[in-house]
Amino acid sequence: MTMTEQPAGRTENGHACCGHHDDGAARHGAEPPEPARERVNRRWNEILQETRVTQTGVQILFGFLLSVAFTPLFRELETPDKVIYVMTVVFGAAATGSLIAPVSIHRFLSGQRMKDEVVEAAGRLMVCGMVLLALTIGCTLLLILRFVVPGVLAEVLVGAVMLWFGLCWYVLPLRLRRKAARRAEREQA
Repeated sequence: MTMTEQPAGRTENGHACCGHHDDGAARHGAEPPEPARERVNRRWNEILQETRVTQTGVQILFGFLLSVAFTPLFRELETPDKVIYVMTVVFGAAATGSLIAPVSIHRFLSGQRMKDEVVEAAGRLMVCGMVLLALTIGCTLLLILRFVVPGVLAEVLVGAVMLWFGLCWYVLPLRLRRKAARRAEREQA
């Protein structure tokens, strides 16, 4: 069965997609503990799915950014805007590298019995790639809004969007993780 054939919120092995903790914390219900090999395979499959989503977005954005330098309007940019553009392209390239790196790591280390290490490195690269993607989006938005809205409103709007990214992408998941850890501690007591 493929991931698309699973019931909503379920992974290939039938587990709830977000019901496990990567740190091995206890799970709910009478479900038996997940074997280590099954756990690392599940984590790898989850990383692959996440990578597919983020790679597509960053590659489309990066392609758009590369084309901007060849437009007639680009020559008219003032130095601060060109600096923002260069930072944006560098962040986009770095995000692309981070988000594609798990595939390269897997290819080079496939068959070396290093799946735990591959999954750990891929997870860290995904987090790094997400930070770089947020910076790329923020800088892109800043570059565009500096032409569209007057004064410091562009910076305020970009700051609000970046705060939103921080809340959605980092604060909320960390808060949910802490909540689940506290619940698991109470259940073990």
